[in-house]
Amino acid sequence: MKVLTRLSLLLILLIIGSVHAAAQCAMCKATAESATENVGKGIGEGLNAGIVYLMLVPYVLLATVGLVFFRKKITAIFRS
Repeated sequence: MKVLTRLSLLLILLIIGSVHAAAQCAMCKATAESATENVGKGIGEGLNAGIVYLMLVPYVLLATVGLVFFRKKITAIFRS
């Protein structure tokens, strides 16, 4: 019974999260439309810069966690 409750809670959270994530498309559309006003810069340059900026944070966090984990493993191996 506990497993069914946890699975249903997870399913509900995933559905709520996907609805919230779909709402971000309006922001991308607004950025793409405003980029067409500055034709000299290129239509998608602002949108591409925003995507790169948003993707940088998760990669930095993942690299930091991986580095900490790697250092702990290496120090544990050399102390043994």
